[in-house]
Amino acid sequence: MKRKIVILGSTGSIGKQTLDIIKSYPDEFDVIGLGGWENINLLKEQIIAFKPKISVVKNEHLANNLKKELNNFNKTKIYWGIDGLIKISTLEEVDMVVVAITGIASLVPTFEAIKHRKKIALASKEAMVVAGELLTREAKVQNTIILPIDSEHSAIFQCLKNEPKNNIEKIILTASGGPLYNLTTSALKDVSVEDALNHPNWKMGKKVTIDSATLMNKGLEVIEARWLFGIPTDKIEIVIHPQSYIHSMVQFIDGTILAQLSEHDMKIPIQFALFYPERANNNYTRLDFTRISQLTFKKPNFTKFSCIKLAYKALDINGTMPAVLNGANEIAVNAFLNKQINITDIPIIIQNIMKEHKAMPNPSINDILDADRWARQRALSLCENKK
Repeated sequence: MKRKIVILGSTGSIGKQTLDIIKSYPDEFDVIGLGGWENINLLKEQIIAFKPKISVVKNEHLANNLKKELNNFNKTKIYWGIDGLIKISTLEEVDMVVVAITGIASLVPTFEAIKHRKKIALASKEAMVVAGELLTREAKVQNTIILPIDSEHSAIFQCLKNEPKNNIEKIILTASGGPLYNLTTSALKDVSVEDALNHPNWKMGKKVTIDSATLMNKGLEVIEARWLFGIPTDKIEIVIHPQSYIHSMVQFIDGTILAQLSEHDMKIPIQFALFYPERANNNYTRLDFTRISQLTFKKPNFTKFSCIKLAYKALDINGTMPAVLNGANEIAVNAFLNKQINITDIPIIIQNIMKEHKAMPNPSINDILDADRWARQRALSLCENKK
């Protein structure tokens, strides 16, 4: 039987690559729903190509525009907003929901999909960062699984397969260092948006590329790993690996280290999640060790890239603090992209907002969303003052 798939964020980088994979395996997958949000031109093309039952956009206005564009091409129903994302994520016939939405908008649809026992292929860091404890607990209750699509967490997942937790000494998250790692602290102040978006190894969306430049992405991945794998924070280590061929490693109590390596191609972890627990053939570029001159490793500079420290601190405090970290970061990154602030202002703004927040322990989804809204409002105010 075909796997029945919903993709939230189908017009983004991960969503487009997921559909490319599905297109290569027409006998394996059936696309039931697509969430495209604002890019209705691309979503229209995807609807024509894959003929989903339901598609979702940001608001009613865009929904009406898309209906006109389709001109009754097929029977795809068009919904909008978070309610629409929840609707397609909880359809009875759906087997897997690919969550590739940027930002906290992924949280509620992911949680509802888990409650309806759907397998989750998770590319959106934010849901796990702000509510990892809640999501993983609910997944256990519903006897379903959260499969990471991030190359780092997919690597860890593969290395940990069938290993008892008491055999794990530490998880080693690798980081490319991004485009700015070798700059001096003083030079960072003058970094342009274009410089920060020029990642040496990966082609990603703007937000995640800036997170890579500040190394916030690695801090968020530490929080993600804590909940995805149930590993204490003191057993999660970051190492800078500029070549990005080793996607992450696990060290065991006997000194053995397992690593997952592959070319810089997000389709590899996406395909792994789509076919799990099987693997499938493909014609992607293979890693050629004779072509790689060297693999190097460095310790991360927590002083120059203080976003990592802030993420560890938010995880240590826990409760609603990771939501505050994440919300403040999203606004600050957007302000940098809009050239309102310098890239060095991002951790300063986040730190100030975290100092103001009194974390609520054991938060509900609504508590998390409230903390997120508060952090965003404060960040908007601070960014405006900086400008």
